[in-house]
Amino acid sequence: MNGNVEVVVIGGGYGGVTAANSLARRDGMSVTLVNPRTHFVSRIRLHQLVTGSDDAVEGFDEALGGNVRLVVDTATRIDAAERRVSLAGGGTVSYDYLVYAVGSGAADPGVPGAAEFAHRVSDLEGAERLRSALTATPTSAPVTVVGAGPTGLETAAELAEAGHKVTLVCGDVLGPSLHAGVRRPVARRLAKLGVTVLQGPRARVTEVTQDAVQLDDGRELPSAVTIWTAGFRVPDLAVRSGLRTDTEGRLVTDATLTSVDDVRIVAAGDAAVMTDRPFRMSCQAAVQLGPAAADTILRRIAGETPAPVRMLFAGQCLSLGRNEGVTQFSYPNDQVNALRISGRPGAGVKEIACRFTLNKLVSGARRASSRGSHGDSTDRLETPQPEHPTTPPDTGRAA
Repeated sequence: MNGNVEVVVIGGGYGGVTAANSLARRDGMSVTLVNPRTHFVSRIRLHQLVTGSDDAVEGFDEALGGNVRLVVDTATRIDAAERRVSLAGGGTVSYDYLVYAVGSGAADPGVPGAAEFAHRVSDLEGAERLRSALTATPTSAPVTVVGAGPTGLETAAELAEAGHKVTLVCGDVLGPSLHAGVRRPVARRLAKLGVTVLQGPRARVTEVTQDAVQLDDGRELPSAVTIWTAGFRVPDLAVRSGLRTDTEGRLVTDATLTSVDDVRIVAAGDAAVMTDRPFRMSCQAAVQLGPAAADTILRRIAGETPAPVRMLFAGQCLSLGRNEGVTQFSYPNDQVNALRISGRPGAGVKEIACRFTLNKLVSGARRASSRGSHGDSTDRLETPQPEHPTTPPDTGRAA
């Protein structure tokens, strides 16, 4: 490479961190990561934070290469013409190339009372508030989990195993992303834990109040704590920046993850969508998209044509409490099949997957740090932020 290339990565999730570490390994690259927190959040363990079996965070000193500059702030606008990112703290960061990896969060359910009275477990702050609410609530009080995707299933099982009285409101079907044959062991495990499962066309929430949930069929369920896990949304940064997005606000890219508006902007993770090959919003996708985004930038810098992204999926791992789980296998194109591992072995596979993902980030950080173009981690620029509250350590139980 001729000269020094400045790359800014917006977002410190799975996609952003893997992209930053991949880029920072190369000579001639100056990489800056913009993230609102001083630590990496392991979203696949947030349901464990709620019950205290994991803190779901890792310091960036472990997950991010020491030669990556960390700016603790929030991006508010991308000026593509000037190649500059405006920050909430008042500063700006300039770039030659940008990695758009802002992730996703809980969607507005559009149900009366849900935004006011329902808790979320899709981000760190929401999971911490939920944990506080559950701590202040008697274990025998009714808890309602709305949504039976992976987050809803794992949260319901985790809480039930901890002794809470849980009702899971599914909507049409339990585990809609699962194969029909895999739903059966999931249903058996939930029943064993004492979870009441409500499903069918009338099992939809129409209103949430402070102490109840109203269903489409007229039933009212007492609910001391209501948890909404259905649906995700992406931040509106791309929309506010005048970049082309789909109807859900995801940045539209081509098959090389390059914005259809600007070859200097490349995306990774949940907040983008390829026009011809949409992918599932997931950690499994993000850890592939981060290095792929880095590869696109490196090829373009070298004057080469970027290669289309190849996505390969293996399945989904669900923890159903600390002692059991289910691994749902899929074809490489992410279409599920009937193969599964359930029970205690399924829990073991989930734990292996969680640890492997984090270990992959840490090993990527070490490889990036070995280049040493920016010095050690003490050279990073950090905007002062409140420290993350300490949460109890991992109990050592299987995920």
